[in-house]
Amino acid sequence: MKAIKISLLALTLGLMSFSVVPSHKNPIEKVTPPSAVVWKAEAIEVGQIPQGTPRTIEFEFKNTSDKSVIITNVKPACGCTTSDYSKEPIAPGKSGFVKAIYNAAALGSFTKTVTVTTNVEETPKVLTFKGTVVAKS
Repeated sequence: MKAIKISLLALTLGLMSFSVVPSHKNPIEKVTPPSAVVWKAEAIEVGQIPQGTPRTIEFEFKNTSDKSVIITNVKPACGCTTSDYSKEPIAPGKSGFVKAIYNAAALGSFTKTVTVTTNVEETPKVLTFKGTVVAKS
């Protein structure tokens, strides 16, 4: 009987030592740095476009960083869209642009994208425009 009591006591003490968990928590906060390029709009609704009438969609941005922003690449998602953009470095506090020129050849609704890469952000920005191409009256 004495052996059982000692075994139970040892088991209880053993379990108690494992149940002691430090109560301090040290959460790691993920801090997202502010974007160096702030877009006026990342998606633009262009409405109706007459078929065969190219439409220029302009996306404006502001450089909110402390160094010049250089657009290193602008890539439309399809051959129906061409692009233009600010070629010179955009100084801190100044604004720049990316233009998408959509040819509006095919009738119907559309959603198109243009991917913009800069020297100050790791992830390229995908800009979107959408609307409907209608038959000319």
